[in-house]
Amino acid sequence: MQKGPIGIFDSGFGGLTVFREIKDQLPQYDYIYLGDNARVPYGTRSFETVYEFTKECVFKMFDLGCNLVILACNTASAKALRTIQQHDLPPGKKVLGVIRPTTESIQQFTSSNQVGVLATQGTVLSESYKIEIHKFHPNIQVFQHACPLWVPLVENNEIDTPAADYLVKKDIAQLLAQSAAIDTLILACTHYPLLLPIIRKHVPNHIRILPQGKLIAESLSDYLTRHQEVAMNCSQNRKMTFYTTDDPIDFEQKAKIFFGEEIHAAHIRVS
Repeated sequence: MQKGPIGIFDSGFGGLTVFREIKDQLPQYDYIYLGDNARVPYGTRSFETVYEFTKECVFKMFDLGCNLVILACNTASAKALRTIQQHDLPPGKKVLGVIRPTTESIQQFTSSNQVGVLATQGTVLSESYKIEIHKFHPNIQVFQHACPLWVPLVENNEIDTPAADYLVKKDIAQLLAQSAAIDTLILACTHYPLLLPIIRKHVPNHIRILPQGKLIAESLSDYLTRHQEVAMNCSQNRKMTFYTTDDPIDFEQKAKIFFGEEIHAAHIRVS
């Protein structure tokens, strides 16, 4: 099998926060990032639609030479990953998600065994975090709350506004009202780290807040160490390529907010 870049897929911009952590942890590899911005958001779509969209994008990345694709999108990981892994993978190809790395490690962060999850509506309805956490840690209680307006706040660059402060405060209060013993919060959407300053402002100091990027990067590093047959098929030239299904100029302008540096993007069709 020919070596190829590691693919990183997201429905839009949020996966860039994960990609940034992966690149910092594993700078030696080549990467292709694909944002399906033309069909965002995924969070409010049906399981069938998210599965079809995700499969199209994953197979486009296979066509581009990727042998390993990371779904850096919680909704795609919740609604499409398992079906793709069980039914669609060509020989030698791998697809990983962002939920399992977070849920596997959650025990080390909580003392009360009561964990809160802030996510999109699609991720909450899938109950993926509850299912995965209970699989690894049956003693942990999981409380969820959907924050449907947080992604539009980030993508419209309205983070530093009174509306953002009001909505974040309200959603956090609704989650924490479910249990006074919650001591750990999972930010189960890759957009949410950009709201961290506001989130910290409205979360009591004793509660630990977990953005996913670093956990996912560490998990991927461990995975490649343990699966040398996969690592050997990932090329190492420190090259990054960015694609979007929408306007590349708009993508480049907004990507800097998420990725932390200037990038160059190209348009791509996936269907």
